[in-house]
Amino acid sequence: MSRRLWPLIVALAAILAGCVSEPTWLPLGTDRATTLQRLGTPTSTYPLPGGGERLQYSRAPAGVAVNNVDIDASGKVFSIRQELYEGLFDSTIKPGEWRVEDVLRTYGRPFEISRVTSFDGEVWAWHYKSLNNRRLLYIYVDPAGVVDHYHTADELFRDMDSSR
Repeated sequence: MSRRLWPLIVALAAILAGCVSEPTWLPLGTDRATTLQRLGTPTSTYPLPGGGERLQYSRAPAGVAVNNVDIDASGKVFSIRQELYEGLFDSTIKPGEWRVEDVLRTYGRPFEISRVTSFDGEVWAWHYKSLNNRRLLYIYVDPAGVVDHYHTADELFRDMDSSR
């Protein structure tokens, strides 16, 4: 085999390896053991009602995806969803109902927790992408641990070359 083909073979192997570990490519009905073998150790796990389990694969703090792989009580994958999708926020986030546990079970740990003077509580933030634009999801959690509201914003990067 020609030495010139090796870089191409290595690149192709890396691409295929990446596809195997992509949660959204996992077939529904896959058993838990196979899921863990293909995707690796989740960043977090959470119990689901009815005896199921959520395996959470987060690319935070710098990443823009949180994939939740839900497994039913019989040990089979029944749902896979990339949660940091702007089209889902209105139907997913439940101000006044959600508590910190619900936020973590859905989005995982934020990349930042901060405070602002206009709100008595914490502001949790995640990176995500919308139409290839980097955005931020902010969830406001009151002192009792209840979600008050949320909003999104563009993520603005400082031009690192502007100092030249």
